[in-house]
Amino acid sequence: MINDIYYNPTKILFGKGMEKNVGEETAKYAKKVLIHYGSDRIKKTGLFDTVTNSLKTAGVSYMELGGVKSNPRSDLVYRGIELCRENQITFILAIGGGSVIDSAKAIGYGVPYDGDFMDLYLGKANPESCLNIGAILTIPGSGSESSNGSVITDEKKGLKRSCDTDLARPVFAIMNPELTYTVPMYHTLAGAFDGIVHAMERYFTNTSYVEISDGMAEGIMKALMKYMKLVINNPNDYNIRAEIMWGCKVAQDGGIGVGREQSWTSHLLQRDIGSIAYDSSHGAGLAVIVPHWMRHVYKQNVPRFVRWATRVMDVEVNPFNEEETVLEAIRRLELFIKEIGLPTTLREVGVKEESDILKMAVMPHGFEDVAAIMEATNAMRQECEKPLVSMAMGSIGSITRISGENFGSGITFGTVGAASAPGQFPIGELRSLLDALHEKNEEDELKQ
Repeated sequence: MINDIYYNPTKILFGKGMEKNVGEETAKYAKKVLIHYGSDRIKKTGLFDTVTNSLKTAGVSYMELGGVKSNPRSDLVYRGIELCRENQITFILAIGGGSVIDSAKAIGYGVPYDGDFMDLYLGKANPESCLNIGAILTIPGSGSESSNGSVITDEKKGLKRSCDTDLARPVFAIMNPELTYTVPMYHTLAGAFDGIVHAMERYFTNTSYVEISDGMAEGIMKALMKYMKLVINNPNDYNIRAEIMWGCKVAQDGGIGVGREQSWTSHLLQRDIGSIAYDSSHGAGLAVIVPHWMRHVYKQNVPRFVRWATRVMDVEVNPFNEEETVLEAIRRLELFIKEIGLPTTLREVGVKEESDILKMAVMPHGFEDVAAIMEATNAMRQECEKPLVSMAMGSIGSITRISGENFGSGITFGTVGAASAPGQFPIGELRSLLDALHEKNEEDELKQ
């Protein structure tokens, strides 16, 4: 195990009818709140009335701001910031899933910040404070209800960026599995698959002596796949819904990642897909990406993938060809995704083929993320005739800005004055590096 810090102060209220306690919990922090939500579905189901009655009983007044969409966007955040400032609101109550909670966190950051809140998501400034956040979950697989992260899409710039600080962790989260009964099955399954991938991103690492968290991750992945199948024909079974909701919570709150390296490549790739296909579900995008990601990286640690294949996917190991064992497990995962009705192609999540140039940029968390985007670009080059632009940000990703010629990216960016993104080279240095690489490639071609 590696040294680590685990911090999760969010109070969880789990079970039937727990939303009736929201007034009592909120009154500990504020007497006036902003109720932030997505669609009017919460009003049709009666949840909104239950919440507001509880707030009134506790002496808490409220204003409301709905309209949050999948992959929450900056325009609504700006409206929320203005509303809170104008009405001296110091607490935000998010009702919904991860997108709603992420949007609430962005508003919470923005109200006390003297500037454009997107500065905090673009890395131009660090947040120093955040309004208190409370959450009522209406979907499993949010993760944001007790995490330190949030992701916002800037529509004008076409960027999807995160801001991760403990300042934005909700002070409480209410989780009643009954509230998920009315969620469309597609979104239920997408949220649950996100929970599986959260377990995967922690599981598929090279850290040794993590047997306890290995077992936890394997149990979560296997259980969620089991109950995702069961919930399709039993949408109002409380115990099935409870297993899914709590399984996702445990997968996503960081506990199973303690003491081990973590790779978030699939999430980084999906984040950029979400910036293209605004209305695509986060979990659905991951369902498309994960099998392909696995095929590109499994050779880095075949024994790890064999363990997953046998313990989670129930594949009998082939002692003479372990790679065959892994590939069979990936095939079964794809069949599972198709069986439950989640997408397996980018077209299904709204990525159109009309684009003249394909672009993907990620902020890597480690060198394995840099390698993954280079491998993915090379694979895409062999399957697609359209020009590709891909790069990893920051210092560890700078290699991708000069080596595109070798792995399939046809365009790069340099600076003339201030950099527009982290990791860019001054244009003069970049030209020299590119010229040297191109000359070397031509020499090698002549030798062949």
